[in-house]
Amino acid sequence: MIPMRKNRKVRKAVDMTIYTLRNMVERCFNKLKNSRRLATRYDKTADSFLGFIV
Repeated sequence: MIPMRKNRKVRKAVDMTIYTLRNMVERCFNKLKNSRRLATRYDKTADSFLGFIV
């Protein structure tokens, strides 16, 4: 969510609960993308890979 400009004449209402949840989801995906173990599967067996995910 992009913040509004300070000199805007009419302010829009921002729902902070939706903004907070969206931020949490974005951070979760960022951590998953940066995790090298998840990005490319380094585990030799499928069981150990699924054990790491779950």
